[in-house]
Order: sequence, then C-alpha cells, then structure tokens
Amino acid sequence: MAGKFVITRGKDNKYYFNLKASNGQVILSSQGYKDKRGCQGGIDSVKKNSKDEARFETKASSNGKEYFVLNATNGQVIGKSQMYKSASGCSIGMKSVATNADGATVVDESE
Repeated sequence: MAGKFVITRGKDNKYYFNLKASNGQVILSSQGYKDKRGCQGGIDSVKKNSKDEARFETKASSNGKEYFVLNATNGQVIGKSQMYKSASGCSIGMKSVATNADGATVVDESE
C-alpha cells in the first residue's frame, strides 16, 4: 500500500504538503509554496527525485538527532524529514520516502 501526499494551507496562507506512509506517519514535509500549483510541482519533484539515493542528504540537528532532506537536481531542498534518534532510523525513513512517494495519491485538504 502506497502513501499519500496531503496538501494543507498554513496560517501564513502558503501551501504545504506532507508525505505520509501507509500507516499515516508523516515521513517528509515541504517548505511553503505561494500557490497550489507550486505545491503540486513540489510533489512531482519528490516523486521524481526520491528514486535517486544521491538526492537524499543526512544532517544532524543541534540536539544531536539526525534528519534528512530531499534535494532537487538543482540542489534546492524539496522536503525535510522528522528527527530520528539513530542513523539506522534515518536510513529507514529515506527508504520509506522512496517506497511511498512514487505511487502516492494526493489529498487536498487546503480548502
């Protein structure tokens, strides 16, 4: 069972998406987009770039927890993960994005 992208609208009036795994857990969150079309473009970019392991970049937060970002071919960050306690958890999260993104449906909850 594939995941789903959920589009929402923030208090800042920007559009955001979360990629949720089949269990409902958020595995990747976007930046804010000024319009829904840009948000949809971000989702398309996740679907395309998550197939390439080289597009994932692991980072460490100031509190020592690890997270990852998914980069577009131009180096721009498309999405960011939650914080993980371990490198293995972070690695599993990256694999989950690659697995769930491709066949994910899009649910628009922005209205």
